Amino acid sequence: MDGILPLWKPAGMTSHDCVFKIRKMLKMKKVGHTGTLDPDVTGVLPICLGRATKVAEYVTNTGKEYIGEVTVGCSTTTEDSSGEIVEEKKVQKTFTRNEILAVLAQLTGEIKQTPPMYSAVKVNGKRLYEYARQGLEIKRPSRNVTIYELELLDDRENFDGPLLSFRFRARCSKGTYIRTLAVMMGEILGYPAHMSFLCRTASGSLTQSQCITFEELEKHVLNHTVENIVLPLETGISHLPTIEINDTLAVRVKNGAVLVKEDLPWPENAQEAVFFHSQKALAIYKVHPEKPYLVKPNKILLV
Repeated sequence: MDGILPLWKPAGMTSHDCVFKIRKMLKMKKVGHTGTLDPDVTGVLPICLGRATKVAEYVTNTGKEYIGEVTVGCSTTTEDSSGEIVEEKKVQKTFTRNEILAVLAQLTGEIKQTPPMYSAVKVNGKRLYEYARQGLEIKRPSRNVTIYELELLDDRENFDGPLLSFRFRARCSKGTYIRTLAVMMGEILGYPAHMSFLCRTASGSLTQSQCITFEELEKHVLNHTVENIVLPLETGISHLPTIEINDTLAVRVKNGAVLVKEDLPWPENAQEAVFFHSQKALAIYKVHPEKPYLVKPNKILLV
């Protein structure tokens, strides 16, 4: 079975737990997830099956959409509600809707984030959460991420209370930490803050409405109808430009031939493109790093 299983991840499981469970349910070894979700977080988790594991990185690298909640007045070690309290400062002023909207506007666009200590980013060969569990705090590399849209999901005109919370929708690039975004919101408002809720509502082109739960998957396994809910491998690379090729060229592409770019209808300014033959993705090619007049295979998908 090759394709993408659009799983709705439940709370209480790691992404790896989900992969392990699906391997057992489907009796398959080649299963991989496409971007870690913390155990407390629910939402869209595309699972790649069989040959589709070759495109897992492309699904991971697409933009994401989340619904999150920030609680202002309290920060934690993990930047979410699972951590220990680090700082408390009761909110003693009332913020207007326009002030909250101004914070969201300030964080929209390209911003710089420092990954939280409790994250899977590697530094010197170890994941940050491994250092954090030893009680160590080390220097972390900052990264630029893009927040395409931040929408306030609260119709109040005034926001107050010792612990002030509001929900928002974020459309963002890969590598964005919504936990850190919540902390940054608090910093702009002048208070410690943490993320008190998070749900991923879209990953690339896959949305909540397309997803299935483990309970639904179990029924399909029992009825031998899993194929009906597995999306084509091509779903995971639908954001890449495509080139339809003939039989002769298809043979060369399957064999991994390096090709001359000007001999192809190569999309202008594209660094990568997918070769299709008979409506099937054969390979992902990229511009040769040293000879830009050539294109070379990055992933052979069908042989």
